[in-house]
Amino acid sequence: MRVILDTNVFVSGIFFTGPPYQIIKAWRDGTLMLVLSPEILEEYQRVGAALAEQFPAIDLRPILELVTSKAEMVQAQGLPEPVCVDPDDDKFLACAITSKSKVIVSGDKHLLHVSGFQKIRVLKPREFADEYLAKL
Repeated sequence: MRVILDTNVFVSGIFFTGPPYQIIKAWRDGTLMLVLSPEILEEYQRVGAALAEQFPAIDLRPILELVTSKAEMVQAQGLPEPVCVDPDDDKFLACAITSKSKVIVSGDKHLLHVSGFQKIRVLKPREFADEYLAKL
């Protein structure tokens, strides 16, 4: 299964436990394929670096290197017009459309509000874990 993780889910999966961690673990184990665009990767790096200052014991370099080598990178085309209330969230939809991925995992209310756009489901991490990871 190919899935797109919003930045908060990705970073939470690295720094904390719970469903985001389970999703990252499933990707690292090869059960899921993480799909992202250069814009999403840049946001992962930026937000991760800010959190690393708060949690200096955590080294993000290995996971970001793994992302660049193991995740599927797509060159997403921008959307013709904004879809989310926060246009910065549109990059996740654009990535899903370009990669033909049908699931974005996010807790972001703006993305959750547009679930169903072009048949793309936006699921909270717990919903995704219960619906997909429990079956694996």
